[in-house]
Amino acid sequence: MEIIPNVHQIRGAVSNCYLIVDADGLTLIDCGLPRDEKTIQAYITRLGYTLMDLKRIIITHADGDHMGSLAALKAKSGARVYASEIEAQAIARGKMSRELKVNALVRFLMLPLALLFYAKPARVDEFLIEGQVLPVLGGLRVIATEGHTPGHISLFAPASGVLFVGDSIVSQGETMRGSRGINTWDQAKANAAVRKQAALGARIVCAGHGAAMMDAAGKFPKV
Repeated sequence: MEIIPNVHQIRGAVSNCYLIVDADGLTLIDCGLPRDEKTIQAYITRLGYTLMDLKRIIITHADGDHMGSLAALKAKSGARVYASEIEAQAIARGKMSRELKVNALVRFLMLPLALLFYAKPARVDEFLIEGQVLPVLGGLRVIATEGHTPGHISLFAPASGVLFVGDSIVSQGETMRGSRGINTWDQAKANAAVRKQAALGARIVCAGHGAAMMDAAGKFPKV
């Protein structure tokens, strides 16, 4: 689905990926679960491109529903992969960058779900840092938004007012909420990340889960 010209939301099995079309090729933000690469490839083909046009893959954080298809897509496209250093280390192991806040029994009961979220290890080519600007969408700025995970990043394009938030914010109908619960590494930092993002003046928020939030000003959660 095209959100604004040259910015597309691709809905995977459980999470969203975002495809940006620039003159020099395509950039993908997050890549869903394992096997979501088929959905991504089909969408790229419908736009009249091939996987060889995919130049960059940016991972907001190393959860299986955001990096699951990374190894396959990197192998097929040769795209350069970007993430924060902390998340890159987890991606290289095919693991999350933090443990879920559950006891041993719940962890055992969640094993079938863990298999669904399993991701093959992949190599990140470049570590992203706070304030870095990528040549995407008129300038895509890296925003450190740790909290959901220790190295979570978001990406802001001031020229178009679009903010890609990964799982630091979840879209729910006409409202948004910050990361919370068993998969949140540090709640205080997660809340600070939301406040930091609210101050950017974004018009459109593209979250890892839920619909793109249009006219986002004033809809950020108060935390």
